[in-house]
Amino acid sequence: MATVTITIEGKQVTATENSTLLSVFKEHDILVNQICGGQGMCASCHFFVVNGLESLTAPTQQEQMTLQFTKIDRPGARLACQTRAIGDGIVIELPTGTFVESEQDLEQKIGKKAAKTLIHPLTGEVLVEAGKLVLRSALEKMKAASDKFTDYLAKK
Repeated sequence: MATVTITIEGKQVTATENSTLLSVFKEHDILVNQICGGQGMCASCHFFVVNGLESLTAPTQQEQMTLQFTKIDRPGARLACQTRAIGDGIVIELPTGTFVESEQDLEQKIGKKAAKTLIHPLTGEVLVEAGKLVLRSALEKMKAASDKFTDYLAKK
């Protein structure tokens, strides 16, 4: 079976051609969330294509809908569960920061500076930039995004 070469955060790995990027991440012990179980319903497995877009499958309809819903504000965003590697020369960056585990986890950080950028666990939206003070407004932003996401899933 044919293999492809992928560079993830500067580390070059090989993968079976037509593998999902999520399976490549798992195979090479790259930690990535997959809250929806790889169904393309959340953005917790998103990554950014730096180079080699033509070596990836086109975005699925589900992926397009999910990425339109999220507030990931950077070009080249893709979902690892929906994207397959079909050629060489793919260069990937992962989101910098940490996914917030829960609203309670974020609430405990209020009044403290964020050591890392805090990211919504479902939508991939940045809640608080690294070094910034975690305010109650970040918790409200998280709750609003969670409610919107729940409504979105209910309509599916």
